Amino acid sequence: MDTDRLPGCYRHPDRDTGISCTRCERPICTDCMISASVGFQCPECVREGSGTGHRPAAGAPRTLAGGTVAADPQLVTKVLIGINAAVFFVGLVAPAVVIRLELLGRYREFLGGPVEGISTGEYHRLLSSVFLHVEWWHIIGNMIGLWVIGGPLEAALGRARYLAVYLLSGLGGSALVYLLTAPNTPTLGASGAVFGLLGATVVLVRRLRYEMRPVIIMVGLMLVLTFVPLGGSLNVSWQAHVGGLVTGALVGLGMLRPATGRNRALIQWGTCVAVFLLVGAVILARTAELTALT
Repeated sequence: MDTDRLPGCYRHPDRDTGISCTRCERPICTDCMISASVGFQCPECVREGSGTGHRPAAGAPRTLAGGTVAADPQLVTKVLIGINAAVFFVGLVAPAVVIRLELLGRYREFLGGPVEGISTGEYHRLLSSVFLHVEWWHIIGNMIGLWVIGGPLEAALGRARYLAVYLLSGLGGSALVYLLTAPNTPTLGASGAVFGLLGATVVLVRRLRYEMRPVIIMVGLMLVLTFVPLGGSLNVSWQAHVGGLVTGALVGLGMLRPATGRNRALIQWGTCVAVFLLVGAVILARTAELTALT
């Protein structure tokens, strides 16, 4: 069986197609697709007529994951890069902002000062740290990865689903850092979120039945660089990378599971909620551990 083929038309299974009906989302070939006001529909949906009570957006072209096809399929990726760049320059001008937003589990800024960090209720650090960078090489490397990996993934998922993968991956990476590193070790950077996009990309490539070797090689290379950084001197958080990769793959599985209609949305957003609750449980368990030690 050829694993590199696109899905076959539901009426002509021997014809590969990347087009789906905008109403029922079944794959259709060029002979079966019928032009609608927006996108294409299959013959059965056309015969049923348009008075079905669907929302106006129901007839819009859909991405592979069921999201609405946008005029700029990489807008969220561009916005995320812009936010990271803006925060980077703010950190250069006001370094104190970095200290207040970076991932720190529990610490005292000076001897005799108050205890601060995530374990004291500063949970915003788990996500704010994902947008922080203090070195040029760090932000440039992460933003190149975000553009190369994120752009195609956003086009396949749609804006809302793509943003969910990014944020949950960043949160998952931060949670593993919080759990496994010393509480006074500062951590920051978008690499956990970028690794999450990579994890979801693995699922996407598998879903499309493309050749898996290139993406598997990429994952392997990035993991090698995580545990054996070039020069051996870069301080890389393997916890953020692994946590983000696993979280992104889990969310990607839910987003790209072959399903249609209401069940698809229920599975997708239900997966996001389940992953969020799992990550939240890890965070609360670590907080309880740290507060019990004092």
